Amino acid sequence: MGLTTMGKDGLQVESVALSDVAARFGTPCYVYSRAALTAAYGAYRDTLQAHGLSDRSLICYAVKANSNLAILNLFARLGAGFDIVSGGELARVLNAGGKAKKIVFSGVGKSRAEMRTALEAGIRCFNVESASELEQLSQVAGSVGHRAPVSLRVNPDVDAKTHPYISTGLKTAKFGVAFDEAFDLYRRAASLPHIAVKGIDCHIGSQLLDPTPAAEAADKVLALVDRLAAAGIALEHIDLGGGMGIQYRAGEPAPSAADYLAPMLAKLTGRREKLVFEPGRSLVGNAGLLLTRVEVLKPGAEKHFAVVDAAMNDLMRPALYDAWHDIQRVGADSTANPMSYEIVGPVCESGDFLGHDRELALNEGDLLAILSAGAYGMAMASNYNSRPRAAEVMIDGASMHQIRRREDVAELFALESILP
Repeated sequence: MGLTTMGKDGLQVESVALSDVAARFGTPCYVYSRAALTAAYGAYRDTLQAHGLSDRSLICYAVKANSNLAILNLFARLGAGFDIVSGGELARVLNAGGKAKKIVFSGVGKSRAEMRTALEAGIRCFNVESASELEQLSQVAGSVGHRAPVSLRVNPDVDAKTHPYISTGLKTAKFGVAFDEAFDLYRRAASLPHIAVKGIDCHIGSQLLDPTPAAEAADKVLALVDRLAAAGIALEHIDLGGGMGIQYRAGEPAPSAADYLAPMLAKLTGRREKLVFEPGRSLVGNAGLLLTRVEVLKPGAEKHFAVVDAAMNDLMRPALYDAWHDIQRVGADSTANPMSYEIVGPVCESGDFLGHDRELALNEGDLLAILSAGAYGMAMASNYNSRPRAAEVMIDGASMHQIRRREDVAELFALESILP
């Protein structure tokens, strides 16, 4: 969580005071650290290098966590591949300088148009999630004269022990091919003239703080890989997904990349297949924060409210998952007495909150930093209540760069028209 430090002007990211960011770009505003992003990617790269896997592994950043072009470009420069789930994400990655041959395409509902575009771009692999998708992809590939490279996303029915909304590896999930059906579907895939079987994919969920479920899933995947090899279907790569969790609360245990990957890598020792991992949250989550300003303090008989200018449309996770984000006052000093506040936004919903029962010394006009907001923050933002989406700023040492300007209200209805 150590994104911010206390400087003479209050909280800062790298060498830039957050008060200076607010003065220049306004609030609400997402703020990211280039150094933190680079270090998070480096932790995966260094772990794979330490196990002698640099030449036969690929780290595919899960774009859905944060799809800003500057962040994608930074990871592309560092050598990353990308895990995408839509044609829009494909376009973003290519525009950000990502290489098509390092892209894997996941998702349960790829359209035929998305399949065609990805085939023509020359992506590395489709992670196929159903028998119907396999047949559709074969038809599309045939129509454009290609052989589609595929992995099957296999659902190992392993409990990730995470929030049910982000658990994807159980039989009840919409994701993946049932483990018991995967072998026969691989044989079908191998028989199709416009399909090239390349690998296997597995992803059991997100915000995993214990590597044990991922290692259990790896056992099941490797058993299937060996069964397929015995049947004459040799796979080129094994994709074990992502999902490593991050620390949201101070003192909360969270694994390092080395500790999280170790049980899986131990099982992969001596294998010839290339390895693919798809981290998302763990690369960007603690590299970003949401900067907001207190507009109104509203004391009450039972609860005290601090109404800020950020809201659930800016950061959906608390309303969606009841997620907890650390909230810190940016200023170095305060003349106010500490009180327990509900940190809420101006959106017209009772579920519009960013934090419950936070002990803070606040005055109206104070800046607050909502930490660990680099993943699924701006990526999930909306224009609910006709609110323009926030600006995004990248801190690089002593420099700050606007990587997405704040929307104008007029842009929100620029695509609409009234009846004649």
